[in-house]
Amino acid sequence: MTTCFQIDPSDNVATMLADASGGAISLRGPQDEQTIELQEPIHLGHKVALRAIQSGEPVVKYGVVIGEASQPISVGEWVHLHNCRSRVDVRSAHLDIQTGLSKDVPYV
Repeated sequence: MTTCFQIDPSDNVATMLADASGGAISLRGPQDEQTIELQEPIHLGHKVALRAIQSGEPVVKYGVVIGEASQPISVGEWVHLHNCRSRVDVRSAHLDIQTGLSKDVPYV
């Protein structure tokens, strides 16, 4: 049986440890082993929803928020760019590490 791995007990997604075409897969991680039903094919390394995630709800992996559902996601559904968006502030990449000031806006 194909396996996915939940890293932290608070995660609502798990990572596929092999390609799976659908059907029952084994969930391993910090809790007792369970079986979940894939709704679609999901490839190695991609995320699968462990529970229903509502639109706007955080997507949690490693025990931290890695994104936000852009639409409702069902248990066993592939979680990727088509139904999840980043919560990273794009401008934060332009902040000075020492001062926190924006490097793309001149301060006089």
